[in-house]
Amino acid sequence: MTEFKYPRRLRLLTGRDFQYVFDNAQLKVPDQTILILARPNNLGHSRLGFVISKKNIRQAVKRNRVRRIIRESFRLNQHNLPEVDMIILARQGLGEMENDQIQKLIKKCWSRMINKSKKLKKT
Repeated sequence: MTEFKYPRRLRLLTGRDFQYVFDNAQLKVPDQTILILARPNNLGHSRLGFVISKKNIRQAVKRNRVRRIIRESFRLNQHNLPEVDMIILARQGLGEMENDQIQKLIKKCWSRMINKSKKLKKT
């Protein structure tokens, strides 16, 4: 049976993990209010990290809400996502979006990431 948990092994935790992705991001999924950087890993599952600055989303409540929504989407879609370490970077305007808008946006980004990772594997 497929598990839909979000344990520590599915998170980018250390600065080294984040630097690994920033140094050579092979997959980029840009959008107006979000940017996803990713790099393949050999762990057999994807991992997720966030960079959401106060400059882009002023209020902590809104930053936390965005994280919660994206984490939940990741948790439910983790088995469809490629084996990559990914960082979600928030841009201006993401905190002002409604919950359902963020859910649609991240769902679109997941599908774009899946398509780009398939193209990357072919080359």
